[in-house]
Amino acid sequence: MDLPYYHGQLTKRECEALLLKGGVDGNFLIRDSESVPGALCLCVSFKRFVYTYRIFREKYGYYNIQTKEGSPKQIFPNLEELVSKYEKPGQGLVVHLSNPIMRKSFCPRERSKLELNVYENNDKDYVDVLP
Repeated sequence: MDLPYYHGQLTKRECEALLLKGGVDGNFLIRDSESVPGALCLCVSFKRFVYTYRIFREKYGYYNIQTKEGSPKQIFPNLEELVSKYEKPGQGLVVHLSNPIMRKSFCPRERSKLELNVYENNDKDYVDVLP
């Protein structure tokens, strides 16, 4: 996922420390859920507290987010559009998203190299075959 505000397997505590640093309402990031496999968490700071919204992947790669009760369920084709929607006030979050917390090591090219399973041969990879 090449989003600069996606932090992967960041823990809840690490997330809270990042978002509350500076005390700005509307700081946000996306991380992997620690308790629900395959789900993501949209975390946003408001009044010195971090609110977490689960994002679930739907069929065909679409995403939906759990917001406050009574808000209609919305489906998004990608996370960029989901974030764009909630950058506007009054969309169902406790506060609109205003300040993405970027990963320090974000570089799309480096990330794609890490995602590749590179196999390098060396002498230890071979065995002698008996006749």
